[in-house]
Amino acid sequence: MNTDKKKLKKAVLWKPGENKKVDCRLCSRRCSIAEGQLGVCGVRKNIDGSLYSLNYDKVCAANPDPIEKKPLFHFQPGTRSFSIACAGCNFRCQFCQNWQISQIAIETGRIEGQAISPEQIVSEALSTNCKSIAYTYTEPTIFMELCAECGRLARQNGLANVFVSNGYMTREAIDFVRDFLDGINIDFKSFSQDYYKTLCGVRLQPVLDTIEYIAKNTDIWMELTTLIVPDRNDSDDELKSIAGFIIEKCGPQTPWHISRFHPQYKYLDSQPTPIETLQRAYDIGKAAGLHYIYIGNVPGTQYESTFCHNCGKLLIERTGYSISANYIKNNACPQCSEKVAGVGLS
Repeated sequence: MNTDKKKLKKAVLWKPGENKKVDCRLCSRRCSIAEGQLGVCGVRKNIDGSLYSLNYDKVCAANPDPIEKKPLFHFQPGTRSFSIACAGCNFRCQFCQNWQISQIAIETGRIEGQAISPEQIVSEALSTNCKSIAYTYTEPTIFMELCAECGRLARQNGLANVFVSNGYMTREAIDFVRDFLDGINIDFKSFSQDYYKTLCGVRLQPVLDTIEYIAKNTDIWMELTTLIVPDRNDSDDELKSIAGFIIEKCGPQTPWHISRFHPQYKYLDSQPTPIETLQRAYDIGKAAGLHYIYIGNVPGTQYESTFCHNCGKLLIERTGYSISANYIKNNACPQCSEKVAGVGLS
């Protein structure tokens, strides 16, 4: 691992401490890092009393995706988003689907990837007819330096920016991204502190704080995703708590994606989520008053499509990540004129 600070990127959002320690203010772990040591993410290092990013020029994924894959269903539907990632993560999810790139820095000490400049990323996004750049696959917070430089350049070139995040950002980090971030999907994994601690190695409260702060204090479009893991976060009480929190803190217009679990990484003893459980979660969300609920990882169902919450008319017809029809006119239902929440819907 190259730690020559002349070749590394100075990190953002940190403060110097005593005895050459640094206090990282990027994520809610708020690591206090001694000289020569790494943060929990494994990609930020204290070198001689200053914090540096080790993964700034280590892009490990770069390709266009449907925006629906993020998943973002109410943000520029039917468009493509140029998706990038750098290795590392501040979570330790036992079921991580991208563990080969999110956990490799922790498990092996290697940070692999290719040096791709913000200018190159924006150019590639434009040449592939993307309408946005997505910082995804791993946790964008831990490659914030690249996100910020790329995001601001993207804005100048007419591109939007979206995060797919675990929601463990500090308030300082949210304020930092407000000048370039347009949309975000946050993994709202559970309403249980035990779940977050046992399966992800973190706390629940910072995620709740992030969701509420974004909803109430920013113009960032937000959608939420809950991966339903059998016997861990699938009880009626749990699902009612999640739906109730979304209603109370974000509003009924916030899309909720209910995603089917498949065994991954270190969590291999469970079965995939039963379809009946996903239907039950959907019904609980509807009973709570949420306007837009989707079931993911089950291609070919009606629950991928968008319907008017007022009159029930089909508004956007989806199969997987593809849109076959979009009937929204002027961001409203063509049948009853009810406003449809979102960004760039028609």
